[in-house]
Amino acid sequence: MSETSRPLADRVAIITGAGRGIGREHALAYARAGAAVVVNDLGGGGDGTGGSTGPAADVVAEIEAEGGSAVSNGDDISRPESAARLVHTAVEEFGRLDVLVNNAGILRDKTLLNTSLEDWEAVLGVHLRGTFLTSQAAGRYWRDRAKESGPVDARIINTSSGSGLFGNFGQSNYASAKAGIASLTIVTSLELGRYGVTANAIAPVAKTRLLASTGRIEETVSEGFDPYDPKHVSPLVVWLGSPESRDVTGRVFSVVGGYVGVVEGWHIGPTLHHEGPLTFDEISKELPEVLAAARPNATPRESHPYARES
Repeated sequence: MSETSRPLADRVAIITGAGRGIGREHALAYARAGAAVVVNDLGGGGDGTGGSTGPAADVVAEIEAEGGSAVSNGDDISRPESAARLVHTAVEEFGRLDVLVNNAGILRDKTLLNTSLEDWEAVLGVHLRGTFLTSQAAGRYWRDRAKESGPVDARIINTSSGSGLFGNFGQSNYASAKAGIASLTIVTSLELGRYGVTANAIAPVAKTRLLASTGRIEETVSEGFDPYDPKHVSPLVVWLGSPESRDVTGRVFSVVGGYVGVVEGWHIGPTLHHEGPLTFDEISKELPEVLAAARPNATPRESHPYARES
């Protein structure tokens, strides 16, 4: 491969939840782009139960069969000691760490009134706490390197969701976690930028074992191109992990096959403003007109072109 086709040459990446689905595609794409990869996966079920070293080991075997470099890691990223060990694994095996891709996740979909505390904490634990812990562990490593020899050129790429950005029925736990990840990404970009670290997030749409079980993804295949194939998400993640993206930080991207949209976040729309305090009667009289001028909230089904067409 030419150097231009290996944009991640000499870089080391950690990818969580990389044993299956989108994470597996990220790991393969990173290795093909020249990176050495730590393939992290607990190997559990889609609801987070159980565990196996098989999925991560299988991806490592695929990478090595193609001539790439990878090691497997089965740590539970929702535990502080595991997140720290994950970073240590990258440094111990490959001498450095340049990119962290937070992809691991589970689903336990129920309506708000039927969600147990266990289901709430399990989903937020993997998605939001896991992203926080791995980002903190990697950030501390990069901070120390920056203090020793100046700013690094490092990347954090998190995984949010249309459910987190726009809300989705039956996913109070998942949507809350993914919304938290989007905000955490922005804060991370602000705090770690001084060390040479960028932080961005993707909100992907793809057919995985998690979404397949929900029935939320329709079949959309045109002339052999399946936009929901997870492999179509990874090129953006490769680019975000490369030196080419060093000026991009604090962004969230909606991505599905053949499509990347920049998510612009919350905006202040129409307003009610008086010079001085507002009274109940003034709000009651004037706010309905302001609300009528406001755009309705977007929905996940409006977040990418194939969903709008289906």
